Amino acid sequence: MRVAVVSGLHRNARGRTVEDLLAAEPGAVAVHHDLGGINEGIVHRLVHDRRGTIDHDRVHLGHPCVSCVVREDLVPTLLELAERGGQGLCVVEVWEGVEPRRVCEAVAARAELRLCAVVTAVDAERLLPDLSGHDDVRDRGLDVSAEDERAVAELLAHQIEYPTVLALHGSRHLDEARALLEQLNPAAVVLAPDVCPADLTRGRFDPETAAHRLNPAWAQYAERQDGRVGTVTWTRKRPLHPERLHGALERIVASGLRGRGRIWLADRPDTLLVWDAYNDALLLESAGPWLGALPEAAAELVPQIRRTSALLDWDPVVCDRRQHLAFTGVDLDAARLVSLLDSCLLTEEEAGRPLGSDPFADAL
Repeated sequence: MRVAVVSGLHRNARGRTVEDLLAAEPGAVAVHHDLGGINEGIVHRLVHDRRGTIDHDRVHLGHPCVSCVVREDLVPTLLELAERGGQGLCVVEVWEGVEPRRVCEAVAARAELRLCAVVTAVDAERLLPDLSGHDDVRDRGLDVSAEDERAVAELLAHQIEYPTVLALHGSRHLDEARALLEQLNPAAVVLAPDVCPADLTRGRFDPETAAHRLNPAWAQYAERQDGRVGTVTWTRKRPLHPERLHGALERIVASGLRGRGRIWLADRPDTLLVWDAYNDALLLESAGPWLGALPEAAAELVPQIRRTSALLDWDPVVCDRRQHLAFTGVDLDAARLVSLLDSCLLTEEEAGRPLGSDPFADAL
């Protein structure tokens, strides 16, 4: 049985995409888990087709969490539908607070199911306010656990960047929304309003390929400008001075809606640091050693995609160590941002000298 996963923070846009898919294929059904009460242990499963509700039940779980919902109820429900037959396509409508990756990986792991497409539906009018807002998922009632501290901008960015199909809805701000979607996810087809994604549900979606494509430890980013929407890339072969970078972090992160990539700190010459920024929030963490810091035998064990990316960046002196960051936003001041980043680089006079205190010691 073919399975298409439809996700999205914007409920009405997501619902329209699901209905379009059901209407386009006779016999198609949709499965949706309402997780609005998951923190109180309440989860409801709805199965429906284009004519209406087929089944609506409360799901009883040993431990109410998203992973348990997927593993203990969604996948068994899909397997039961596949065994029963008669459904050429099942549409999994993912609740708005859930990112599609964990659902897709669970579906693709079963040989009886063919993950044929992953679609995120987006409301053009709400896209920019949600990417630039300061709400946490808890502020919107979208948290899926007591420990869920994600920002709404982070949730929406993950929903946009993972799939290979983005369904745009609405009638206002369409050009700006399309440009944002295309720059945040260049690998996706962006469908105009009223275009059904049914023709794109005949193939196969590979979660492993998607995960590799998104990994900032080796992703390659490109500059682009579409009207007011732009992506600025910054690549340098010199390390960053940790104190100057720390002092400029707030201004750097605030420059764009989304920041991605990898950096090289002067006091951590062997450590690749991943940069993941959503509006004004930044996650900076170690992704292990640079390829150039590994023994040859160990380097051969890393994923081929990383080795290929490293060869594109290779320098005879610093190997694959470098700064490679991309910032996407609206009305970006590219010259100011690049100048600010350049001011954080270690100078030739500072090379080899003591760097002083480490402001990232407690964070990394």
